[in-house]
Amino acid sequence: MKYDIIGDIHGCFKEYEELVTKLGYQWNNNLPVHKDNRKLVFLGDLMDRGPESIKVMEHVYELVQNDLALYSPGNHCNKLYRYFLGRNVQIKHGLETTVAELNALNPVERQKVRDHFCTLYESAPLYLHLDHGKLVVAHAGIREDYVGQTHDKVKTFVLYGDITGKSNPDGTPVRRDWARTHSGKITIVYGHTPVEEVRHIQNTWNIDTGCVFGGKLSALRYPEMETISVPSAMPYVPEKFRSFHD
Repeated sequence: MKYDIIGDIHGCFKEYEELVTKLGYQWNNNLPVHKDNRKLVFLGDLMDRGPESIKVMEHVYELVQNDLALYSPGNHCNKLYRYFLGRNVQIKHGLETTVAELNALNPVERQKVRDHFCTLYESAPLYLHLDHGKLVVAHAGIREDYVGQTHDKVKTFVLYGDITGKSNPDGTPVRRDWARTHSGKITIVYGHTPVEEVRHIQNTWNIDTGCVFGGKLSALRYPEMETISVPSAMPYVPEKFRSFHD
């Protein structure tokens, strides 16, 4: 199977539409289908901050239901799921934009979106183990020795990255650069931390190029290992991007 792995969309549906068209997908009944049977892969954070979170969520639900795509959740997906369950979550850091979209719906539509997303989330694996174990797609990455496990430490790593427990001045968590020490034996594709350009190091690929912060929306074609991007229509917010010195 050949895959097209899409970075964090965060409600940027127009850029997503442009990207999959650029990847060679034909739109059929509002769903993108590839003539070569390639499959779309979503690594989480479909929603929050961008203009069309519900449209992205509903679209990915339809794709997965029709066996046209694979999905594993990100931290924003996890938070929205907890919100839908009625847990005490803070409606900030982007969730407020999705909640505003939900509140604009009538009760029947809102319930439908909730049910669809909960079905999508509950049926999703924590991370995707593909191509006979050669490829792992995990929202914020995964340590090699964690592959095959799903305990709480793994869940925290996959959703938030290799956090130290400390915070940066802007309130974001301090994260270790786990990718630098990866052995390179398996391909790990992830997002979560916005970078100006796709970051390829030690057979790891960070494909979150900060579309919602005015960067790009990027995809990695596997097994070709070719990256394809489209520019964002959102305002550019330079302080949201992390730089590495590889």
